[in-house]
Amino acid sequence: MKRNENLPMHVQFFIPILEALRELGGSATPSELKDKLIEMLDISDEELEEKLKTGIYRIDNQITWSKIYLVRAELIDTSDPVVISLTQEGWTKKPAEGEVVSIFKEIHGNLVRKKGKPKGPKKDAGEDAVVEEIKQPHAQELLEVLRSLPPEGFERLCQRLLRASGFQKVIVRGRSGDGGIDGEGILEINPLVSVKVIFQAKRYQDSVSSSQIRDFRGAMLGRAEKAIFITTGRFTSSAKAEAAREGAVPIELIDGDKLVRLFEQRMLGLKQKVVYEVDLAFFEEFQSR
Repeated sequence: MKRNENLPMHVQFFIPILEALRELGGSATPSELKDKLIEMLDISDEELEEKLKTGIYRIDNQITWSKIYLVRAELIDTSDPVVISLTQEGWTKKPAEGEVVSIFKEIHGNLVRKKGKPKGPKKDAGEDAVVEEIKQPHAQELLEVLRSLPPEGFERLCQRLLRASGFQKVIVRGRSGDGGIDGEGILEINPLVSVKVIFQAKRYQDSVSSSQIRDFRGAMLGRAEKAIFITTGRFTSSAKAEAAREGAVPIELIDGDKLVRLFEQRMLGLKQKVVYEVDLAFFEEFQSR
């Protein structure tokens, strides 16, 4: 399957997302959906690395735009912050590319009427226009803060995150040169079973390669039952394949997006902000005299 790059940028992943969610049983986490799209469309690491001038990965921007239009077309549901799911109509509707263009024009027309005619060049204008819809402002700021930390500070912060996630006896090795192992901890599965886990924490802007995963696995052999690689960047497709390679000790991968979600779930370094929306229906009974 290939996406049609002749379609408007906003909806190039429109059909692939629907197909991917159907293959995944009707729902998926954002990372599961992205991995499935990469597999289905055979997206190269070079394309995955391409960025907009805002620092956002172009592929993430395009996938998110398609999700925005799918939500407005009532074909997918993103009300659950953890899981994206097909609506009942999304399960059955299989729009042709011509219909996708019609849906795009209708929804885009409504957006323009509501927000006013956008200024500037038309080509790819949407790619940088609504970055806040692609990644929440706090998420981008959090990643920038994490990447600005010194190596030792980021390792200690990962230690704090693991403790908040239920790990015990978490220690940081520091600059010991111990094969890339930055720390270790104990995860209690139940009162009778616990496992030793080692971790590597790297502040990367770009991607982690498969060779780095292999090196990390080599360092962990005979030292722990599980391993976690934490980065503020992303993992290449080959790195993900290497981490899950059959017959080898699996390595859990935490990229920048997942790292942000973990900080959100545990409220680490974040302050919750309450936002109110006026409920116009509440005031209807008071409109009559």
